[in-house]
Amino acid sequence: MAGCKSNGSCGTGGCNKMNVFDWLGNMDIPSVERYDVVEVRFKNGKKDFFRNVERLDLITGDAVVVEVQNGHHLGFVSLQGELVRIQMMKKKVVDNEEVLAITRLATERDLDKFEQTQARNLPTMYRTREIIHDMGLKMKLSDVEFQADNSKATFYYSADERVDFRELIKVLASEFKIRVEMKQISLRQEAGRLGGIGSCGRELCCSTWLSDFKSVSTSAARYQNLSLNPSKLSGQCGRLKCCLNYELETYMEALEDIPHLDEPLKTKKGLAQLQKTDIFKRIMWFGFQGETVWHPLTVPQVNNLIELNKQGIVPEDLKPVGEDLELVEVEKVIEPEFKVDLSLPTESVKRLNGKNNKKPSKNKPHSRRNRKHRKNK
Repeated sequence: MAGCKSNGSCGTGGCNKMNVFDWLGNMDIPSVERYDVVEVRFKNGKKDFFRNVERLDLITGDAVVVEVQNGHHLGFVSLQGELVRIQMMKKKVVDNEEVLAITRLATERDLDKFEQTQARNLPTMYRTREIIHDMGLKMKLSDVEFQADNSKATFYYSADERVDFRELIKVLASEFKIRVEMKQISLRQEAGRLGGIGSCGRELCCSTWLSDFKSVSTSAARYQNLSLNPSKLSGQCGRLKCCLNYELETYMEALEDIPHLDEPLKTKKGLAQLQKTDIFKRIMWFGFQGETVWHPLTVPQVNNLIELNKQGIVPEDLKPVGEDLELVEVEKVIEPEFKVDLSLPTESVKRLNGKNNKKPSKNKPHSRRNRKHRKNK
């Protein structure tokens, strides 16, 4: 079992759903001196830490049999060495006697038995959904994972309310002859287990690399000048996209020097309302009521106008104030020109309408002319 020999950087992404690049994988360290805790990956990117008691010479991607509560399971080595120590510190896992051990490298017999147990996942999930529907439980079953020794199965579900599934556990245990564990997950975790493609065209962050889910609020979209459209801001889990938090700190730092307007700017031409703010170009766009043209002003210009309004001075118009701002070049608003192609023949337009295109047939029995003609006969 030599694994894929990519040291945790599989190019296909199929070897490891929550892939980690082992940037210390090329270090030639004797196996005796290596850190004896190994990170092992299971189904859908689930990971845990196990101690390499036997000092096995492992390679990233090796299939190993590990100890679990009341049995054993089969997983694949995803990380080893000093990076495991860093990951344990990050996830606040204490290196003590409670860390379970790796039993041995998986044999062909173990892999065949593992494939047989994994083949039960989908039929069991479909049958369990039928049972949940018949019992009228308000819960959504998203995944089922059988243990490698075929003695236990974990049922992952999501629910908005508290669910009493004690009777469900009895039915499942008697039908599938296994020990049942029910585990509730959030909608974000459910999307991570199912996977998918996001609106950006890439795989979902929660199913490829994101493991810590932080709360996302609509204020993150407001700071980034995004339209509060639920269909655009929501991910496949139905919650706000996690990527709204990625650049939030950068926007917050850029907004520190941009003035916050509680009221419009006063000019003799009228009140100028703030329409848009280009955060990184540091340009603020203002418009007068009844006009469609927006006037761009730099941040120093806006600060000067605010100071003039506080002093009771009302300028003539939104123009640079002060000699130091007269040379500031501001881009003019260019209204887009929409050209309509009128070369399409009238017959083609009628053909597109479809229903108004057809003329009444003279031979139809319900036409007035035919009814009169039959009556005269």
